[in-house]
Amino acid sequence: MSGVIAFQGMPGAYSDLACRSAYPGWTTLPCPSFEAAMAAVREGRAELAMLPCENSLAGRVPDIHRMLPDSGLFVVGEHYQRVEHCLLAHKGATLEGLKRAHSHPVALGQVLNLLRERRLEPVIEADTAGAAKLLAEHPSLEDAAIASSLAGEIYGLEVLLRNVEDAAHNTTRFYVMSREPSYPPLDAPDTVTTFVFRVRNIPAALYKALGGFATNGVNMTKLESYMLDGEFTATQFLCDVDGHPEHPALKRALSELAYFSREMRVLGAYPAHPYRLGQAAQAD
Repeated sequence: MSGVIAFQGMPGAYSDLACRSAYPGWTTLPCPSFEAAMAAVREGRAELAMLPCENSLAGRVPDIHRMLPDSGLFVVGEHYQRVEHCLLAHKGATLEGLKRAHSHPVALGQVLNLLRERRLEPVIEADTAGAAKLLAEHPSLEDAAIASSLAGEIYGLEVLLRNVEDAAHNTTRFYVMSREPSYPPLDAPDTVTTFVFRVRNIPAALYKALGGFATNGVNMTKLESYMLDGEFTATQFLCDVDGHPEHPALKRALSELAYFSREMRVLGAYPAHPYRLGQAAQAD
């Protein structure tokens, strides 16, 4: 369905906020799981899916790396969303009167200073937006939720404090998925390519497989390994590199990788997000 983007979570989740930030004016489709969000795209109920892959504090998002290769979808974009936690409560609640803070365990772990300073008891919920919804359904001036300002708007809660996260750099990266690949033009600047591969079970296989990127001057920005099918010897790698897969240098590197691999598959090529480019400039 054109103009619809799916995400995992409830309305007001940070993935919902990412969808609205990256695709203003689109209709967001909440889904109960990552698989359901992917299925919505495969079945034509959504044009795109916004799927978190890593967070600057919590690391990679479990299961996403495992699900991507077999999803039948392609990566057509990336988005970086700043995570700005808000302390939400009912109208009439005060900071002094609060006793408990409800949220997802990861979010609670990112606001430890707030919990300590305000002496709030952390209460674990399934997700941040769900915590806001639950609070809205059970009026209490002693309870608060840690969630996005969008969740506060949706569920009629007031923002008592903004940006209560401990780390100002708290940012989540998302893959934007589609049924069809959509490569940028070959001469487009700042293209990112994402692919997966499995090396052969022989000595120095990984070293040889990655050698082509060094000799061809291709910058690798992400390399993650994970167990495949529960086998300790079956390791798959998820990679991001700078460049277009049809550019001669990257094409040679991928060809060399394929030679030393049991399997290699490009999942997509897409424009680098401005946040990525800014981070790279700071690193230089």
